[in-house]
Amino acid sequence: MRLSLCLCLITAASGVMADSQPEVETSLGRIKGSLMSTRLNRTIYAFRGVRYGKSTAGERRFKPPVPVDPWSGTFDASEEGPSCPLIQVPELASEDCLRLNVYTTKLPTRPRAVERPVIVFFHPGGFYGFSAQSYVWGPQYYLDQDVVLVTVNYRLGTFGFLSTGDSRAPGNLGLKDQAVALRWIQRNIASFGGDPKSVTIAGYSAGSWSVVLHTMSPMSRGLFHRAIAMSGSPTTPELVPEKQPDLVLRQAKYVNCPSDDIDRALDCLRTVPHQNISDTLPRFYEWYGDPTLVWSPVVEPNVPGLERFVVAQPVDLIRKGQFAHVPLITGVTKDEFSSNAHKALEDAVKGDESIYKNFTENWEHAAPIAFQYERDTERSRRISREIRKFYFNDEPITLKNGKRLGEIYADALIGFPTYRFAKLMSEYSRAPVYNYQFTYQGRYSFKVWSDTKKPTGVVHHDDLIYLFYISFAFPLFKPEDPEFRMVDKLTAMWTNFAKCGNPIPRYNPLFRGTNWSVTTPREESYLEIDEKLTMKRKMFAERYALWDRLFPLLPVR
Repeated sequence: MRLSLCLCLITAASGVMADSQPEVETSLGRIKGSLMSTRLNRTIYAFRGVRYGKSTAGERRFKPPVPVDPWSGTFDASEEGPSCPLIQVPELASEDCLRLNVYTTKLPTRPRAVERPVIVFFHPGGFYGFSAQSYVWGPQYYLDQDVVLVTVNYRLGTFGFLSTGDSRAPGNLGLKDQAVALRWIQRNIASFGGDPKSVTIAGYSAGSWSVVLHTMSPMSRGLFHRAIAMSGSPTTPELVPEKQPDLVLRQAKYVNCPSDDIDRALDCLRTVPHQNISDTLPRFYEWYGDPTLVWSPVVEPNVPGLERFVVAQPVDLIRKGQFAHVPLITGVTKDEFSSNAHKALEDAVKGDESIYKNFTENWEHAAPIAFQYERDTERSRRISREIRKFYFNDEPITLKNGKRLGEIYADALIGFPTYRFAKLMSEYSRAPVYNYQFTYQGRYSFKVWSDTKKPTGVVHHDDLIYLFYISFAFPLFKPEDPEFRMVDKLTAMWTNFAKCGNPIPRYNPLFRGTNWSVTTPREESYLEIDEKLTMKRKMFAERYALWDRLFPLLPVR
């Protein structure tokens, strides 16, 4: 009896095991996948490029996502699907990109269902870069834990976030794509062994903005049960815009479309090859590679017949309690966007201080662009002067103090917005809020010195190295590697949180004696994640106090 049951499990779980292509039956039709392996050699059943929405090409460009229809036959999800249009690797891009990837190590078998917690990952990239593909966010680390992992494509840049502030293009299409994907997951994840009643949304940078906004969106209500927001939040020094028509007209101009009328611009933009549009991204930069964020989410107008994703300012929705009160993890890396200032630093080390000199001589012009706050007002000039006085003591920027330029990038773009989000949520949420700072310095980093190839710090994205196998940039860690233990720690905490809402596994010896306390408005406690796990208080207290004073919360609207 036991032997026959075992054979049944193997057959049902792996589908056509002879040619390594497992199959599952979903509400939309049958799907064929492929096999991968975790770092500990567990078998992964991988279903890549699964379509959750219809193509966004042609007349559907700049339109809300449409859920995919059921299909006959078997959908082939055994190979990588396309990315959404972006400036990197254009040969992989397509507007038929509303795809997701599902990874699991156990498929359901009749009569026994498998109900594993689900982690849904929204990728970073400033709302213009990266994709969900497995060569970027490989499942080999996460899937050594008993979870189902889903990574999601969503429209980027002009295609995902163009907004006129009215019914013609209300905005937030990329976020609405994500909401449609979450609905797909609710209807279909059980076919892959996932529990639709235990879904954790996780995201990084732009993906973290997405997670924060999902907690407040009526479109996402009831679609998830926990949230992990890593290194990013829309609770920025400046309010979320309500429209971006100036960007629409600039985009039109850059591809030789009419740029004096919104309607004519939109009509023309729908006909331009997608790569021509994606390739114009660098033309939006105004100061070296700034602003980092060009297209962004907006507060949408109320358009009859259309769902709104962002209905009000995030800081107001939190203070009104109008968000999903679910357990939350949020935090940052130690050095974050200091990487944006690294070229200036490396040039200065080699004797070229021209970038520092340009910043010094044009500070009141450059600072609002680089650090993304209001421009060309008396208030913005006062803010710029106070930032310069605090970080540089009004001295010229040179190699001697240039590291502080990186601190401003880190604080303005990531650190302070995430700090404000954690503090607000700890005050207004009825669910636990866990805050962290990732300080572990491994041998690898997203920003290294050009000559030694050694890390410049613990910068933006570096903690993702220990959650995903990022094969285009880093090796797969083996047991003898010093980084192996950090993979164990980080995946164990994140998946334990996905299972029960508490990030510290009770019986795992890696966490013996560890207590990750929830953060509160008074204590502002956080877990320092390094080789040792240590509770601390008041992260970068003086630096964040400056930003709090310069950008105080306005009365709730």
